[in-house]
Amino acid sequence: MTVLIHLVVSLGMLVIVPLGLTLIPGTTTVRRWWAVVAVPGAVSLWLPRGPLSITLASIYLAGTLTLVAHAAADFSKRRTLRAREIALYTALATPCIAALALVAERASYELFGFKLTVLSLTVAHFHFAGFTAALIASLVAGPGRAATAAAISVPLGTGIVLLGFFLGDPVELAGAVVLTVGMWLVGWALWRRSRDTDRLTAVLLTISAAVLVVTMLLAVSWALGHVVSTPYLPLEWMVATHGVANAVGFGLCGLLAWRRLKVGEG
Repeated sequence: MTVLIHLVVSLGMLVIVPLGLTLIPGTTTVRRWWAVVAVPGAVSLWLPRGPLSITLASIYLAGTLTLVAHAAADFSKRRTLRAREIALYTALATPCIAALALVAERASYELFGFKLTVLSLTVAHFHFAGFTAALIASLVAGPGRAATAAAISVPLGTGIVLLGFFLGDPVELAGAVVLTVGMWLVGWALWRRSRDTDRLTAVLLTISAAVLVVTMLLAVSWALGHVVSTPYLPLEWMVATHGVANAVGFGLCGLLAWRRLKVGEG
């Protein structure tokens, strides 16, 4: 399971985040040097816990802080805050949460009392349920209540899930439900967008949307099973199904599709 988590996180650091940055205005400079911080971060995953891996993970943490700074600078220029910006700022902030968890995990430090396995999963979660999901939610935001609801409920659900880490399983279940509703709305928007584009982009959008139907049901069943006596997949299987499918099927395919759409519009 550890190897699979590290592969998923490496994908997030080295591919997903820089690909996502191509879709965010004003991040060209950050994207150009992103490999300088992402490569050390990814390498830290595969080294034994200790000073070297902590140092490399800290380099990645420093890089993610520039994304937070970009969000803060953009926010300071706005008089109003729309649903699209809420989702976008969530996307820019969540890699920093992932990186902080990574530094703690590499230091064998149970941050806020969380076990190292939980911290490792947090690194993956906030690259995909955080950065990727919130970014795509911001991209689909537009006219219409469904798109607006998606752009709000994805960041809201992510935040409630984070609170659930501290407040307990019932809160985490509530967050999983809110996040699932938001992700399904995102999937609906992706599917609708797929009907008005070229074949390859349509396939990528359709895959990204379809994956969410199953993966988010798994997320809810997992959270529900920790509150009441209902069956849910073991952690290893959740990583292999929910985790991998969201990372590759939803995240990578979705961002590749939006990159194609952006190039086509340009």
